[in-house]
Amino acid sequence: MKILICVSKVPDTNIKIVVGDNKKAIDSKGIKFVLNPNDEFAIEEGLQLKEKFGGDITVVTVGDESAKDILRTALSMGCNNAIIVKSSTDIDSIQVAENLASVVKSINPDLVLMGRQSIDFDSQQIPSLTAELLDLPSVSVVSKLSIDGTKILAERDIEGGKEIVSSNLPCIISFQKSINQPRYPKLPDIMKAKKKTIEEINSLDCAPSVEIVEISLPDKKRIGKIVGDSDAEISEIVKLLHEDAKVI
Repeated sequence: MKILICVSKVPDTNIKIVVGDNKKAIDSKGIKFVLNPNDEFAIEEGLQLKEKFGGDITVVTVGDESAKDILRTALSMGCNNAIIVKSSTDIDSIQVAENLASVVKSINPDLVLMGRQSIDFDSQQIPSLTAELLDLPSVSVVSKLSIDGTKILAERDIEGGKEIVSSNLPCIISFQKSINQPRYPKLPDIMKAKKKTIEEINSLDCAPSVEIVEISLPDKKRIGKIVGDSDAEISEIVKLLHEDAKVI
């Protein structure tokens, strides 16, 4: 089975984000970038499929030179090959999808796997956009996947229950984090990944469809009030609920 896994580089969730001076991007100075956590579930699922059915896994990302670090993380986890589509970091989702679609066409995989969304822009558009550009079936936010020959059964969590979707291969699948528990790469594999060759491809010359006008941090103004549980404070709660919240 030939599997292609699409991954992205995102800011580490443990760092403090600061908006840049141009107010159109974050200030990347001192920022540590990591493999998108949601993509780790796609990698783990791909590795389990390779162990079951055989074949190889290629991992691809669209980004600048620094994005090679996340590809080496994927290689250390067990992926066989890595491709970087060299591009600036300020391209929109459609440009990313067009570049990924071009890679899919060149590799012709049986299965394309992705995380449900990146944790930075959270647009959740890439799987569907890429599938549309390729005219391939797509199933998103999958929590369980089984493959029988050239057919798949994908289980999705929906409000109040489960949804089972059937499709033929090839297709594009994006995963929920509940699908599996990603493995930790071993030190020898990390060292081997540092020496592996990463194929470089120039990005397509496609026009942007979206313009970022301004980025701002959420307003941190506290709207709630904290009081104690004495008789006087309980009376204050009742007063606030009546006069401020107007719920009683």
